[in-house]
Amino acid sequence: MSAAIPKLHEMEYTVTDHEAIHFMGPDVPPVLSTPSLVNWMELASRKNVSSLLQPGEDTVGVSVHVKHLAATPVGMKVRVVSRLVKMEGRNCTFEIEAFDGLDRIGEATHERACVLVAKFASRVAAKKEKAGLAG
Repeated sequence: MSAAIPKLHEMEYTVTDHEAIHFMGPDVPPVLSTPSLVNWMELASRKNVSSLLQPGEDTVGVSVHVKHLAATPVGMKVRVVSRLVKMEGRNCTFEIEAFDGLDRIGEATHERACVLVAKFASRVAAKKEKAGLAG
């Protein structure tokens, strides 16, 4: 893998009830959950680096340090900007920001590791077998 650093990638999502949290009761509108924001940040970063991978490679998340800065109600759009800032060996580091059109709603540092898909699949299958899980 090689890339001009920093490399940017943006993705846009719409907050639906599926990504929302309803934890404050009926008087508070549902808002984007932190796990959903993290998922979108990971997806944007995975897509950011995908063009740099060799056939048969993909990336997996290794760490995320996230700050969820503002609430975003269902129906609003969220723009996630992933910036690839460092590549060392098979590890990629990203700085990510998220915006909902009114506020900067999140920021994160995220690391992903490049893996060979076949080797990864083999390890997961072996672990499932060892754990006695079917299929």
